[in-house]
Amino acid sequence: MDYQTAAKLGASLSKEYAEDFFKLLANYQDISASEAASRLNLHIRTAQDFLDALTDLEIVKKTEVFEKKRPYFRFTLIKPKIYLELDLTEFEKDNPGEGLTRLVREKKDKDANFSVARSGDSFSGVTIWEGAGRERKEHKISLTTPQGKFLFHLPFPKARPMTIADIMEKSGVEPDYSTEIQDIVDELIRLEVIEVL
Repeated sequence: MDYQTAAKLGASLSKEYAEDFFKLLANYQDISASEAASRLNLHIRTAQDFLDALTDLEIVKKTEVFEKKRPYFRFTLIKPKIYLELDLTEFEKDNPGEGLTRLVREKKDKDANFSVARSGDSFSGVTIWEGAGRERKEHKISLTTPQGKFLFHLPFPKARPMTIADIMEKSGVEPDYSTEIQDIVDELIRLEVIEVL
């Protein structure tokens, strides 16, 4: 199951009326949105949206029927057992070492502040201010220990830039942490706290 499908399924399952709705679907041969809405004391639009979502997920089948030439839809449960399985390894980067040769350093006149950890040899977080005037917003990022050590050794704005791999070695961060290091580097590049040369 892909993530988008799982998210839709999760959203449907989390509805406060979902369990009662599924009890109806499991015990009725078929049911219309208006019948389900009246049975569960829901607005008909709510029942319709829920059934349409289950149709998209192929949990129920939607059939058009006619009553005195007036068409409407009835819904039948076709998947009595639902399995939600996500393979999160598909989010892993294919080449975790790729990008480690980029030359980086802290950007001059950045609108951010690093917080030193209690140990005194790493950062615990970084605060970035985005926007201007009354729209200015504070964005705090808590760092993992390897990220904090890495950023603590990030070259200053006027210093000679270093590769990400060299900064990792200098800060004692193992190569196994390269993906989470690059994640915070990419985010701070986007926020204009780090520059790539």
